[in-house]
Amino acid sequence: MDDTDALRARFARALEGARGPGNGPDPAPYADNLLARWQEPQRHYHTLDHLTAVLDRVDELEEYADDPDVVRLAAWFHDAVYLPDRSENEERSARLAERALPEAGVPEEKAEEVARLVRLTVTHDPADDDRNGRVLCDADLAVLGSPPSAYAAYTAAVREEYHFVPGEAFREGRTAVLRRFLSLPRLFRTPYGREHWEATARYNMRGELEMLSTPASPPS
Repeated sequence: MDDTDALRARFARALEGARGPGNGPDPAPYADNLLARWQEPQRHYHTLDHLTAVLDRVDELEEYADDPDVVRLAAWFHDAVYLPDRSENEERSARLAERALPEAGVPEEKAEEVARLVRLTVTHDPADDDRNGRVLCDADLAVLGSPPSAYAAYTAAVREEYHFVPGEAFREGRTAVLRRFLSLPRLFRTPYGREHWEATARYNMRGELEMLSTPASPPS
């Protein structure tokens, strides 16, 4: 089984967990549509690797969610629409979920919850009692708590996605994002995330911020 076959099977399990086995059409066309979206050429960080990582983290955190399969579906949809030069990707991804999931047999209430969770990834700021939101946001941000070499690969991929942004403008925008995250009293909202990722994430981001604030050396 290759990576896409494994992901297709994971989507089918999440969909059937949310709607009940056999309660709707074949999951495969829906999985294939999402897989094609996650493999679009403009993506360098928001790829199948990112999707897989978020799904893996949701699996780690599922005990903290009220409905883990709904959170898994939200992971599938959270960057399903992604154009780096557009600001409404999360909204368009949420609307895609609102259209596709009821057609696929997911009850309206659960489809609305998936869309809500997708929209939450704009701010990554779930309420304290939002168990599903806390799991999705922690899973999406877990890359910040990666080992330094993996964090460096992540930042390089993000820069490649925004290759069309001039260097100084990118540094300003990225600096603002990092400072906003570092100003939060806590990045991760689940006990697992706080224990396993918080300290490393802050170390990584402070290091990146320091690099961004260091003027580039002129060519010799």
